[in-house]
Amino acid sequence: MGFVKNNGLILGIESSCDETAAAVVRAGGEALSNVVASQIVLHQDYGGVVPELAAREHLRNVVPVVRAAMEQSGVRFSDLDAVAVTEGPGLAGALQVGILYAKALAFGLGKPLIAVNHLEGHIHAVVMEARQRGDSAMELPLLALVVSGGHTHLYLASESGQTTWQYRNVGRTVDDAAGEAYDKVAKLLGLGYPGGPWLDGLAPFGDPKAVPFQFHAIQRREDDRRDADAGARFDFSFSGIKSAVLRYVKSEGMQEAAVARANAIAAHPGLKPADAASFCDPKALGLIASFQSAVVGVLMKQTFAAAEAFGARGVLVSGGVAANRELRRRFLAEGARRGLPVAFPSMALSTDNAAMIAAAAWPKFLAGEFASEGMSAAPQLRLG
Repeated sequence: MGFVKNNGLILGIESSCDETAAAVVRAGGEALSNVVASQIVLHQDYGGVVPELAAREHLRNVVPVVRAAMEQSGVRFSDLDAVAVTEGPGLAGALQVGILYAKALAFGLGKPLIAVNHLEGHIHAVVMEARQRGDSAMELPLLALVVSGGHTHLYLASESGQTTWQYRNVGRTVDDAAGEAYDKVAKLLGLGYPGGPWLDGLAPFGDPKAVPFQFHAIQRREDDRRDADAGARFDFSFSGIKSAVLRYVKSEGMQEAAVARANAIAAHPGLKPADAASFCDPKALGLIASFQSAVVGVLMKQTFAAAEAFGARGVLVSGGVAANRELRRRFLAEGARRGLPVAFPSMALSTDNAAMIAAAAWPKFLAGEFASEGMSAAPQLRLG
């Protein structure tokens, strides 16, 4: 079947984890709509995403979310050039809901379907907004840090030909992702879920030098050593600092205070993270500030070392942890010191959304890279 570009309009659908999202983006650079239905409240009591509950909520939300995105954009389904959907990585059941709906919609409209890697979507969220501003940080090659609750990856991004993007993975976490470490530490201290906003909101009240956390060198795995194309690696590990926080909490007898803090926060629904400082003693606030300082420090160290090693002309940071205020401040300051442009997404596009999926689909549309009828969820999908 041949497809014709009419308006450069792509409908993106995202359902990889706990947000059902839809957006309409023009030519990969102008978001006409961006609608997200969050499940945070549903999963709060569990301290993390429950896959079965997430898939059920996607089933409930996908139709009204897509309808709202189309209405917000002011375009008709017939105006679309393609439908794009997250193929992976993510939760299998959650991904499959979005994929089955997108397949049916694309087939019914007679439009091409484009499969998008969720991680590439995060990269294009920054690219879309930075190019709108005319930022020089978009000169290739770029070093991209994708950091969230499920991922901590470094990619060297370049273009192959005039439209196709290619990626080389030059660093990844060997255990916990940075956002996952934030969630677990927040839970240890009796704070809310997700943990990132709570720790970020409370860190300014504490002493970042109160607890001297350290990150040790990571031993490369055997399969990496055998990989002739692996080259220099800039990997991460966050399980150690998570364990160090647990040991500190136990050695300092902080468990009882953490339980009391959790009860106090539960009794104040809608409480903002920064307003919870009154529930924290100086020892807890120092631990929070020290943890965040250490995590941001290692993210910054590895990212800029990789950028220098591979001759990147700019750095971009995306994913949920990219909303962290200390991370933004320190990365921008280090970029300015090195004369290296650094770009972040807006707060709205830091977390999972569908505008990033539609934006990442645009180069694929121009290159004619359409999904096959047999396309299915790929929970472990890799990029590069």
